[in-house]
Amino acid sequence: MSYEFITTEKRGKVLVLTMNRPELYNAVHAPMHDEMHAAWNAFAADPDLWVAVLTGAGEKAFSAGNDLKYTANGGKGASQPTGFGGIVARFDLDKPVIAAVNGFAVGGGFEMALSCDIILAADNATFALPEVKVGFFPAASGIQRLIRETSRKKALELILTGRRVGAVEGAAMGFVNEVVPQAELMARAMRMADELAAVSPSALRATKRVLNYMDAIARLEESLLFNREVLAELRRTEDFAEGVKAFVEKRKPVWNNR
Repeated sequence: MSYEFITTEKRGKVLVLTMNRPELYNAVHAPMHDEMHAAWNAFAADPDLWVAVLTGAGEKAFSAGNDLKYTANGGKGASQPTGFGGIVARFDLDKPVIAAVNGFAVGGGFEMALSCDIILAADNATFALPEVKVGFFPAASGIQRLIRETSRKKALELILTGRRVGAVEGAAMGFVNEVVPQAELMARAMRMADELAAVSPSALRATKRVLNYMDAIARLEESLLFNREVLAELRRTEDFAEGVKAFVEKRKPVWNNR
């Protein structure tokens, strides 16, 4: 299948999925959501693909997250049940996914990385959940997943301030597995993928099934459904409209708490 906003490449047992809007820092809009949803579906269904690597095109960004300019201009929202990027609410995937973060991963971009099983970061990578700065909140699992990956206090600091952290700090906090020079990132990601593809694929799938069950016990899926309810309320506020408008106009928002 051919795609417009992503590329896919099979390298033996490994799928490399690249978000391919580098001119927009690989920001995700509805058509790209649809393509990623389809690509992850194909990966899940292909018995010859055992591991995936998710990355972004270009050297500057893994993904800038949601394409707010597309939203502000009236673009339709994503409606796929698998959530942001077709992965954050995909609770039945039983194959491992490696995020190769090659630049900044912010908002939904960070949430996609957190939804992967392993995060390898280039030394220039940065991470942030800046939604509160634009009248939003990390509704695509950022709250739930970051708190699981590091201490609650550290996670809340990032979530409530929108502060950006580098790859080394991300590793110290525990959500980054390894930091490598940017020029070596994809080679390292492929070596890691090949290591995973060299072990029993049945054992990998069994392990992922157990992890998915643990998420179900912890009610991660229910928590994300509650996010939708809260988000629907937030979208009706003046502050939400102001946040998006200020972002597009490249100015500081004026909050009125309404």
